[in-house]
Amino acid sequence: MPERPIVVFDVNETLLDLDAIRPTFERIFDDPAALRLWFAHLITYSEALTLSGIYVPFTDIGGAVLRMLAATRNITISDTDTAELTHRFAAMPPHPEVPAALRRLHDHGFRLFTLTDNTLDISGRQLDRAGLTHLFERRFSVEAVRRHKPAPEAYRSVSSALDVDPAGICLVACHVWDTIGAAAADWQTALILREGNAPLDVGPQPDYIGQDLDAIADQLTERYGNGGSGHV
Repeated sequence: MPERPIVVFDVNETLLDLDAIRPTFERIFDDPAALRLWFAHLITYSEALTLSGIYVPFTDIGGAVLRMLAATRNITISDTDTAELTHRFAAMPPHPEVPAALRRLHDHGFRLFTLTDNTLDISGRQLDRAGLTHLFERRFSVEAVRRHKPAPEAYRSVSSALDVDPAGICLVACHVWDTIGAAAADWQTALILREGNAPLDVGPQPDYIGQDLDAIADQLTERYGNGGSGHV
């Protein structure tokens, strides 16, 4: 039986339900597409800043993108609006299958970690409120290298901190830009097909693809055996 990889999870949308912040966008913009447009811009500008050698915390970019999107529609964003978005973003619940699927992977001997564009403070609050913190051995943030994913430094920092061969790590994410970055860093990758996310038929392809985390957990436990309780 092959050795189990260390499993590293993206957090926003992969584990936590982004739709929890939809009410803020419906109230401000009265447009069901505004949430997805905002999140796409958030990723675009986090990557643009990173490519330009500039680091800005993820939530600060999120607030700036909210104001930029509003300005294109002649809408004024108040401090209350920004505070509401920050609160909802930090309190997103897990997708329904996530807690049990994580416990199953943990009980089958997989070591579980997170890697997020958020700061450790924000991601800690997110996972605490979602009731998931205890399932992870350690949390990682791009703030350590001040380079947002999919910059290679973000993934390399995790490999270095854990002192493991990159090929022995598997990223689980629902964003192709994240799996591309991880694959370029020689990690294994698993893509969850959350709503609004689909495979891209150019570039490195995921090693695993599933409709939810249960499907990914099925593939990992089938390939690497049932193992036992605790860490390998």
